[in-house]
Amino acid sequence: MEFWDLYDKNRELTGKTIIRGDQIPEGFYHLVVHVCIFNTKNQMLIQQRQPFKKGWSNMWDLSVGGSAQAGDTSRRAAEREVYEELGLKIDLSQVRPAITVPFRVGYDDIYIVEDDIDIDALKLQYEEVQGVKWATEDEILKMMDQEVFIPYHKSLISLLFGLRQTKDAHSNLKKQK
Repeated sequence: MEFWDLYDKNRELTGKTIIRGDQIPEGFYHLVVHVCIFNTKNQMLIQQRQPFKKGWSNMWDLSVGGSAQAGDTSRRAAEREVYEELGLKIDLSQVRPAITVPFRVGYDDIYIVEDDIDIDALKLQYEEVQGVKWATEDEILKMMDQEVFIPYHKSLISLLFGLRQTKDAHSNLKKQK
């Protein structure tokens, strides 16, 4: 049985938890994490969900994603999900989420990392992931048009690729004197 911490509208822990699958009460939120792994060719590692996975079966998705469990920090949840889904140990101790996207019942922390990993060496979690591949921004957007990629806002996908290149939300601003 998996428990999730509940947060308030200011993203403060409330001390309350729920069981995964239970309805999140009104006014409470839970934490989700995604890790987008890019290579030096500006391609994102994407994963295809298993056909028997509840929610978005057979669809392609960002590199890794999942819910934080009770007691997890965002960073710890992201590291755990990468290991569980891809068999890859990463250290995010010096990495902050690139962005946090609020949604109806939670907060989604999205991390961006760069690593030219050998996808043939990954150990995919059978229960969740049926395959992985590298894809460009244009390829992902086309997959969204073909309805084979989870329907995020296209602007979010473009933002992730943009943030990967700049490593910052500012675009080469000169220091103000």
